[in-house]
Amino acid sequence: MAAMAACFSPAASAGVGVAAIDDAGREIRLAQPAHRIVSLSPGITELLFSAGAGARIVGTAEDSDYPAAARGIVRIARNAGIDIERVAALRPDLIVAWGSGYSPARLDALRSLGIPVYIVEPRTLSGIAVDVERMGILAGSPAAASAAAARFRSRLGDLRARYAGRTPLRVFVQIWSDPLMTLSGRHVVSEMLRVCGARNVFAQLPGIAPAVDAEAVLAADPDAIVAAEPGDRSDADDGALDFWKRFPRLRATAHHGFVFLDADELDRGSLRVLDATQALCARLARIREASMVSRDR
Repeated sequence: MAAMAACFSPAASAGVGVAAIDDAGREIRLAQPAHRIVSLSPGITELLFSAGAGARIVGTAEDSDYPAAARGIVRIARNAGIDIERVAALRPDLIVAWGSGYSPARLDALRSLGIPVYIVEPRTLSGIAVDVERMGILAGSPAAASAAAARFRSRLGDLRARYAGRTPLRVFVQIWSDPLMTLSGRHVVSEMLRVCGARNVFAQLPGIAPAVDAEAVLAADPDAIVAAEPGDRSDADDGALDFWKRFPRLRATAHHGFVFLDADELDRGSLRVLDATQALCARLARIREASMVSRDR
């Protein structure tokens, strides 16, 4: 804690060493704030911009398209592959990587370059704000990062208060249809559901993205089914969930309890996750109202 406090001091921003603990529990210590940063996921790129460090990113991953300024950054990673030689050629003083996005061997290959590697893997909504603050420390922009994190926490608090005490809805989150896959309670989407007054019917399953079968979903009989698609599809009628329309007795089908979220907002783990949360809460509120009417009848 003392080291973290020192990172917020005027001396730290003046070029004295900075340090922060990453989501893997490792202390990342730099002789001075990072001036050349490699970001290895679109979501990390968003977090760095939110932390006031966007101008310091010298290399990033494919599909880093938000904010617009990110589109002009050199691409050095695609899917699970990293061009290690190009990373080295960029001479970064900090690499920020998504923990589960790359194998331990690839992360070790990055560390073998002698460049500090900060691992991002927030498991909670508040953890996203913490990562923004820590990135601000390491990039020498703690004031901008703290302001962005404070706005995020305030908005999250407003959403929690708005939907507190609502009749709980039971929700199935579908992330893939063949094979059928969902998200467990270890993923931040379960917390998003709780913010909205709902719960993940498969929160207890092991792992982060477990496989399930249709029979298990039918047995759970969720009030709503959530899927993520590119773009703003929160009220769309999309083929991704057409399979469930075959079961008119399923609660979600009976009152058209299908929710489509913007995959970028949901999956990237950036501050925009609250945009997805707000859309989710609004759609579930309408489904809750429709289901109550249906049950009354």
